[in-house]
Amino acid sequence: QVQLVESGGGSVQTGGSLTLSCAASARVIAIYCMSWFRQAPGKDRERVATIDIDGQTSHADSVKGRFTISKDNAENTLYLQMNSLKPEETAMYYCAADRAGRYCEFTPATGWDYWGQGTQVTVSS
Repeated sequence: QVQLVESGGGSVQTGGSLTLSCAASARVIAIYCMSWFRQAPGKDRERVATIDIDGQTSHADSVKGRFTISKDNAENTLYLQMNSLKPEETAMYYCAADRAGRYCEFTPATGWDYWGQGTQVTVSS
């Protein structure tokens, strides 16, 4: 069974930083596409960043230059380093996995196979 567990959320001031982690069951991080999504109340779930089986990354335009997705295959852990956080980025952040392994950067949220429960990020002004 596939399990994804996010951690690292919390409250920060505008301009602050957080690093989120997603612990996965064995081999999930290594062979699947992995993404971070976020969803604020009343809004659609949006893709933040994606990393594929080869370690190729894609970041949403809104976070380019500030957020970095990475993974450690040996530790089965996905990361999202978030810098210069903005209040509008307050949301529940989710880790997701897609069995496709590649070409997932444009796959909508409904197309991802596995999800964690999320970790809350709150950015105060």
